[in-house]
Amino acid sequence: MKSVLGDRKAIALLLTPALLLYTLIILVPVLWSLGLTFFKGDPLSGFEFNGLGNFKTLFTDPAVGDAFWFTVKYAVIMTLFQVVLGYGLALLYHFVLRKSSVLVRTLVFFPVVLPTVAISLLYQKLFQSAPDNGLVNELLVNVGLGSVDWLGAGTTAFIVIVIMDVWRSVGFYAVLIFSGLLDIPDDIIESARIDGAKSWSLFRHIVLPLSLPILFASFIFSINGTIKVFDSVFALTAGGPGNSTTPLTLYMYRTAFQFSDYGYGSTIALLLTVMCLAVTLVIFRSSRRDLSV
Repeated sequence: MKSVLGDRKAIALLLTPALLLYTLIILVPVLWSLGLTFFKGDPLSGFEFNGLGNFKTLFTDPAVGDAFWFTVKYAVIMTLFQVVLGYGLALLYHFVLRKSSVLVRTLVFFPVVLPTVAISLLYQKLFQSAPDNGLVNELLVNVGLGSVDWLGAGTTAFIVIVIMDVWRSVGFYAVLIFSGLLDIPDDIIESARIDGAKSWSLFRHIVLPLSLPILFASFIFSINGTIKVFDSVFALTAGGPGNSTTPLTLYMYRTAFQFSDYGYGSTIALLLTVMCLAVTLVIFRSSRRDLSV
């Protein structure tokens, strides 16, 4: 094995197929999309060089502004819910339920493996207002609060989207963070308890600092995933009512594939890429500062 790994020709022979696949599947589409930002048109009618015109449109398009702020609002709220609730569930699994947490973990994780379309149809029925009230509105009517058109207004539709996506994704982050908590040595916790550390002191001074690496990883997973949200919003509200729940990904999809403006759609995709990179860099810098302290 050492002789093979020490041979440059053998290394090149082993890596070449993987590098070729990576180049064809990842790098070429990325570079192609980046090049399209300087053109307008589509493959059928042809492309026309547009220079920086797509970028000028990007900064003056009100629909981009609305989609951008929806994406940011959704990403921030969803990340907080996913990581905080996931962390709370992980603590419950590890320190309270312990070995008996297998059933609870399975039940909470189950929505993660369900199809997004099926979940969206379920929540459409749950929050339905007309012609027949769904379960949520029936409960509201029974307590005297009246029916609400949940999917008929941007604010309430956003609430339904958040509730649905938290329900279907929090189980993943609970298991992810739980796996990180398992790496905390039991002898450290037992020593702290012997020294008289109470629950809050134990959590604040030992559990939380030792679980920061997995929390930062969860933040990166969550923020990058929520910035690129598409399927759940498309299946539940299709970006409506109007454009009130349209994220950048959905606006990019419509621009490129419905309106056949591949250049402007690629420009919106570049904006999404920059957002993901910027957020990831900020989180990494914050993690380095915390670990150095």
